Amino acid sequence: MRNLICLIGILVLGTSCSEYQDALKSTDVKLKYDLAEKLYNEGDYKKANRLFEQIAPKFAGKPQGERVVYFMADSYYKTEDFYLAGYQFDRFSRSYPRSEKAETAAFLGAKSYYQLSPRYSIDQKETIQAIDKLQSFINSYPNSPDLPEANNMVQELQVKLEKKAFEIAKQYNTIRDYKSAIKAFDNFIADYPGTPYREKALYYKLHSSYTLAINSFEVLKPERLREAKLAYNNFTRYYSESEYMDEVEEMGADIDKELENIQDKI
Repeated sequence: MRNLICLIGILVLGTSCSEYQDALKSTDVKLKYDLAEKLYNEGDYKKANRLFEQIAPKFAGKPQGERVVYFMADSYYKTEDFYLAGYQFDRFSRSYPRSEKAETAAFLGAKSYYQLSPRYSIDQKETIQAIDKLQSFINSYPNSPDLPEANNMVQELQVKLEKKAFEIAKQYNTIRDYKSAIKAFDNFIADYPGTPYREKALYYKLHSSYTLAINSFEVLKPERLREAKLAYNNFTRYYSESEYMDEVEEMGADIDKELENIQDKI
């Protein structure tokens, strides 16, 4: 009985493969369409997609074209070819803005771009593009059931951009380019006022300001020490319970001592 079941399975599989190969070679558009939709409904998205790719140009401007383009885009998405999925969902949205699938296509298209966002250390062009796509979906469909997920994805991508900007600023501190670090942290704090990296940004700005001031020529020290003192005050105002407070207080004491020495010389 087991052998019989295996034999039947092999025969069915062989027939299915033969049917698919014949359809790929066929010039019968309806045959391709019917088999592509059948494969799609069965979850065989890779095979279905190859057939949809073949027939899509034939259905341009025809009523079935809407289904073909959507199925093709969704097949790319389900096989995790997110670059082509995003492109095809965009194409669907432009071509069929009144479709009953328009909202789903807009969401899956935006989600495709989200999937393309790289790790924070790489150029973030795709991340910015994904945020734009998701924000467009949010603005277009404010009552969508997918809105919470879309907002969560935007927030996640935003944090990734913030981490990228923070690490760039921190790198200036690491290589001891303190003037550039101070400027970069000022820009970072202004651009991302609600960032989870704000405490660290203020700490490293203080560290950069302090180190620059302490190691400056005497003629430059007064102004830079006053700027470092402002950075100290700003940090302690918001983060008096910070894990960095021991180091911050040491820097603050050094700054006060240097300012007193300068005053004594006047």
